[in-house]
Amino acid sequence: MKANRSRRAKVLALPLLAAWCAAGLTGQSAPSKRPAYFPPAGAWEHKAPAEVGMDAVKLKEAVEWAQSHESKWDFEKDQVRVFGKVLGDIPARRAHTNGIILRHGYIVAEFGDTKAIDPAYSAAKSFLSTTAAVAFDKGLIRGANDRVGDYVHDGGYVSPHNARITWKNHLQQESEWEGEMWGKNANFLGAEEFGAGKREPRKIHDPGTYYEYNDVRINRLALSLARVFGKGLPEVLKESIMGPIGASPDWRWKGYGAKSAVEINGRRVESVSGGTRWGGGLWIHSQDLARFGLLFLNKGNWKGRQLVSHKWIREATTPSAHGPDYGYLWWLNTKRKQWPSGPASSFAAVGNGGNIVWIDPVHDIVLVWRWHEGGKAMDGMVQRILAAVVGS
Repeated sequence: MKANRSRRAKVLALPLLAAWCAAGLTGQSAPSKRPAYFPPAGAWEHKAPAEVGMDAVKLKEAVEWAQSHESKWDFEKDQVRVFGKVLGDIPARRAHTNGIILRHGYIVAEFGDTKAIDPAYSAAKSFLSTTAAVAFDKGLIRGANDRVGDYVHDGGYVSPHNARITWKNHLQQESEWEGEMWGKNANFLGAEEFGAGKREPRKIHDPGTYYEYNDVRINRLALSLARVFGKGLPEVLKESIMGPIGASPDWRWKGYGAKSAVEINGRRVESVSGGTRWGGGLWIHSQDLARFGLLFLNKGNWKGRQLVSHKWIREATTPSAHGPDYGYLWWLNTKRKQWPSGPASSFAAVGNGGNIVWIDPVHDIVLVWRWHEGGKAMDGMVQRILAAVVGS
């Protein structure tokens, strides 16, 4: 047992980039990794835990843990109180906690209604990051350190301060963009507009020197990317990512209706939100979230087609200089603070209310868990899943 714990500790302590290399991001396959399995559209193969090197009893304990730690988030009671005035659609109710555990791409555990369509809240930010990846990979944006104002000419980057903002600043939530988006000010001032999330006036820092989690600035990034593509981001996401990975036609990515509609290339386009803080956002079920997670587990490759470049994933999962272990709109674990029981290389798309797509390259696992308590509950889930991996 001591030897096993020692080996596991060494694996978990791997720095993020070293772990990616071990998992094959450099083009070399990990010695223990099986040939990748990609579920066809509309179907997904299940495997018994023993078939993929997992203990069925311990995996059952993980599922039971999940089912006993459901979120208390209530749209009717909590939305306006926590976030302030709503701009877009909000569901009347949500599904109960549900989720999927993948190993080697196969479903080894599934609980709750995994086809219930709910807002993913800020897990949508990692999808927004992925549309940016498409823009970079297509050459529509030449470099992350390029200034956004060199590409976008709608008045949002004309001030001396905003003119210095780079794509990287936006992606790491270090832009300090000043202005207003769809009636919400970037400083989060005002209880009616921002509810419990309102902030006090503070000094605005230079772009790239200060981290702040800020959905107004994220919405500015979403609009800027739409202008670069010359079309709405849901269309980009469907063509470049969700279609190729065989996602269902059930997901929707919304903005705030007419409030966030703009004209792009002569078309009326709804600029989407990077979360559901004020309504709208990515409405999706757990099975489609699991496909998205599997794409990133396989380093952006799906059935031999590189949908997201290796270079982008390396950059996107590299911690920013000032954030709390944060990459390009992905939460990281390089300091083992997000999920102490998980590998340093694990990373996730995370949203309010307990919505997460957690990716573990070391153990070849994806966890989608909707509507959980968050915090220690999530680390407890990670601990139980990894305890089910035989020989870990």
